Amino acid sequence: MSQHRILIADDDPIIRLDLKQMLERLEYEVVAEAGDGQSAVDLAKEHQPEVCVLDVKMPQMDGIEAAKLIAEDGIAPVILLTAFSDRELVERARESGVFGYLVKPFKPSDLMPAIEVARSRFEENKALSNEATDAKEKLEVRKLLDKAKGILMETLSVSEAEAYRRIQQQSMNNRKSMREVAEAIILAQSV
Repeated sequence: MSQHRILIADDDPIIRLDLKQMLERLEYEVVAEAGDGQSAVDLAKEHQPEVCVLDVKMPQMDGIEAAKLIAEDGIAPVILLTAFSDRELVERARESGVFGYLVKPFKPSDLMPAIEVARSRFEENKALSNEATDAKEKLEVRKLLDKAKGILMETLSVSEAEAYRRIQQQSMNNRKSMREVAEAIILAQSV
């Protein structure tokens, strides 16, 4: 197993040290440590860890708010550690986009599955998000191409296949994407 890069945050230095030692025994690399939520967010941006393990109750910014900011930036999955398991806290954690929730005291054997599942789910979510973005982009390009083809078909009295071939040819000749060519045709027609 390659060493996965972990950021840890807890306002108690003793707990942070114990957590770091547990993670290192499990062959994870602790790349950053923070004592408050704001520092955790800043260090996550700087070090780009694969997973962030944050305590909930911390000064300046609690772990849930830090988790939300880390999730919004798409940096890494967050696993929350807490001595509290009340419904309201769990609900806040779920809404902030955390990928795991461990209640203290936990065993070292609880960490590895939580980290690996969080990493896996995070990667799946990222892949799905990328696919959705790609699909949206393809749909936008398709709409532009259809509009440009329609303009060429009308102004040049050519078939749809010929209009497409002309856009494709212009794209290759001018070393521009078909999207750029379609946008230029649409712009020229609207002037």
